[in-house]
Amino acid sequence: NNLTRASLTELRAAETIVDLVPGADMVKFGKNGSTVTSAAVKLARSFTGRKLVVRCAEHPFFSYDDWFIGDTPVQRGIPEDISALTTRFRYNDIKSLETLFREVPGQVACVIMQPAEYNPPHPGFLQQVKEMCERNGTLLILDEMITGFRWHLQGAQTYYGIIPDLSTFGKGMANGFSVAALVGRREIMDLGSIKNEGAERVFLVSSTHGAEMCGLGAFVKTVAVYRELDVVGHLWEYGKKLIDGMNTIAREEGIQDYFKLVGYPCSPNYLTFGKDQKPSLSFRTLFAQEMIRHKILIPWIALSYAHGEEELEITLQACRRSLSLYRKALDDGIGNYLESKPIKPVFRKYN
Repeated sequence: NNLTRASLTELRAAETIVDLVPGADMVKFGKNGSTVTSAAVKLARSFTGRKLVVRCAEHPFFSYDDWFIGDTPVQRGIPEDISALTTRFRYNDIKSLETLFREVPGQVACVIMQPAEYNPPHPGFLQQVKEMCERNGTLLILDEMITGFRWHLQGAQTYYGIIPDLSTFGKGMANGFSVAALVGRREIMDLGSIKNEGAERVFLVSSTHGAEMCGLGAFVKTVAVYRELDVVGHLWEYGKKLIDGMNTIAREEGIQDYFKLVGYPCSPNYLTFGKDQKPSLSFRTLFAQEMIRHKILIPWIALSYAHGEEELEITLQACRRSLSLYRKALDDGIGNYLESKPIKPVFRKYN
């Protein structure tokens, strides 16, 4: 009776995600993924007393904060001594992580990575990473912004059978509302608590709209809908049809070596290649341009429960027309068909 409606909403949201994620004892909510991944790094540094962060080179984005951006080509405005505190290992290459630990013994606070992206982990790879972290006194942070609520309702960590020390969620967890979450073991998360009288504080996340409850209410309801409708199962089923359909069209056009869908059915990606069969952002731009012409917006592939058989057929029809022109561009030169400047990588030194 002493709880306000807002605090009840937050309590239900906390209970929901702690119940979902194996090994999660406590949660800190945020408004976007960058804030909670940065909070996870801060906790890891405070828990271990170390400075170095190791991140997976193949995984594209973890935070807008200096600890990550300083390890990309966009380093202007970031002190060199901060950039030097983050380094990389390669996905599915346990030797690269082993070498790194050997080069900087006792200095790594955390390893942060996605459980998977488009390439699956080699058998036992994630478990080897976890074991190596434990052996070196390092925390493992799994960033589930993409994989969470797609691979499995309990996250890809359940799909692959691994429990990290800390994990972060966002994006699909509240169906478009601004919510993210950092969850993990109590002994680590407790460092960010304000309830331990006399203990030194770790200041995690604060924002003007942090107390806004709409997103947390949406999260609670979203999880209920996920369970009721088997949304994750639908994403896997629909994604397989989309992958099979678009790859079939590419084969029929004779350009299967130049355009292909890859990745998991629940989160596929399309790859584009030029005449030299090297990855081409120009041809990616051309494909997106032509799909827009045929009423499909597809800068990347984001599946939804709202996508059904009608949407699939519309998408495949647009794909057939777009890939027909793609084939002509391969034969005649893309300059005859591209109507805008090619898209550019996010992390580049110059505009």
